[in-house]
Amino acid sequence: MPKTKKIINLQSTQDLITRMAGEGALKVIKIYERKGEDVTDEELAKKMKLKVTEVRTILNRLHYRGVACYQKSKNSKTGWYSYTWAIKKKRIAEILLEEIQENVKKLETKQQMQSNYGWFSCRAACGPMPFEIAAEYGFRCPECGKVMGMMNNTRVLKETETELGALRAEQTIIKKAL
Repeated sequence: MPKTKKIINLQSTQDLITRMAGEGALKVIKIYERKGEDVTDEELAKKMKLKVTEVRTILNRLHYRGVACYQKSKNSKTGWYSYTWAIKKKRIAEILLEEIQENVKKLETKQQMQSNYGWFSCRAACGPMPFEIAAEYGFRCPECGKVMGMMNNTRVLKETETELGALRAEQTIIKKAL
């Protein structure tokens, strides 16, 4: 699965994993990647130099999102349960793809708003607002009271297009891996 390894190395994937389960989650996934097979929480704790409970917390957070799954086995001598964990790299890609698609929709809406409406702002740049709202305030800023003028939103449109391009490129990489 060389394509999914590329996904795990993406900054957006690392950010997603960190948001889902904290800083230690990246280490868990990297240890799993190096080992190439399922791993117990005790093994992870030893390699990460953390308490088993801390590792289990990370794994449970990943499990909640469907990224980690486990198999439970009982030791017949001690009666204790042992958990062997696996990481679903495909699920990471699916979650990331969902986030990217959501961000693309938001940026497309922003782009449409920027190109379809006249935008106004005061000299203090308190915040841009569309023509309809600016007209309701008599073209005076509701925050500072200064007169508002029409904005040139060409720069904003270019920035939005650049962001959209980057997200779509990332989206293509992830779709190929699925």
